[in-house]
Amino acid sequence: MDTHTETTPTIDLEPAARRIAALLDGIDEQQLDGPTPCPDYAVRELLAHVAGLSAAFREAARKNFGPMTDTAPDAKLPVLADNWREALPPLLEELVTAWRDPVARQGMTRAGGVDLPGEVALLVVLDELVIHGWDLARSTGRHYEADEASLRIALEMLTPGDGKPRADTIFGPPVPVPADAPLLDRAVAMSGRRPDWKPGD
Repeated sequence: MDTHTETTPTIDLEPAARRIAALLDGIDEQQLDGPTPCPDYAVRELLAHVAGLSAAFREAARKNFGPMTDTAPDAKLPVLADNWREALPPLLEELVTAWRDPVARQGMTRAGGVDLPGEVALLVVLDELVIHGWDLARSTGRHYEADEASLRIALEMLTPGDGKPRADTIFGPPVPVPADAPLLDRAVAMSGRRPDWKPGD
């Protein structure tokens, strides 16, 4: 009889994906050209980036390699589709479903032109959803809350393991915050963002 007990916590993208989807209806067309905490992105490019990474990591989960998984995210400025408001929620749902398949976490996969273990890719996309969800909320004047489990994973992903500055990252240098700052603020700060950022800063 197999007495093995699974001790690895289940990582589910649904809470982070659901929070992004909930922000979409409140975004009006005038806000699409507004600034975001990502210096190179207005709100429209941020939304396009979320759509692009959702599609790319969905294909990474399926091990369906091609242009979506082989192209670096900074290869060109992402372009927002005209039907983004209708297209993004089901795309996020497909991403969540794809990573619920245990096969997605097994072996190697590819995303952004980088080969990496499936388990690591899942952590990366969760971190992306959490941080970019916060970006989107702050950029459009909305409240944002992430579940504790997702925040702890994001913070761990962003924190250098050896205590040294990260040499190669898509995020900026960590921003100092008090040790007792809220978990969300600590994750945001570790991604190189000021937790008190607002449009116009």
